[in-house]
Amino acid sequence: MFRPKIPVMPQPTGHIAPPAVVEPTAVIQQQPTAAPVPAPVASAPVSARPAVQLTPGAVVALFGGGTAVVLVVGAVLVSMLLAVAITGVSVAICALVIRSLITSEAKRR
Repeated sequence: MFRPKIPVMPQPTGHIAPPAVVEPTAVIQQQPTAAPVPAPVASAPVSARPAVQLTPGAVVALFGGGTAVVLVVGAVLVSMLLAVAITGVSVAICALVIRSLITSEAKRR
């Protein structure tokens, strides 16, 4: 039960073709008759999108938006923590009341 089970690779199904055999070929070197012409250098492609430019107003907007997101997420997390704490306290109070009722019932008999 506690021993790890090693997965077994199943046998392949269907027809499997063997790899193609590559035979070596002879290399023939030719003497250049004229000076080699250098290949033309391709220019970098121009992007159709405009470049992003951050203005001071955009930076302030980004900073304000980030701050708002952090504050909202923090408020949600704090409210969830508060909900869990209130639930825990109410369950503890219910447990004390039930224990008290059971104890008082046992004393009456």
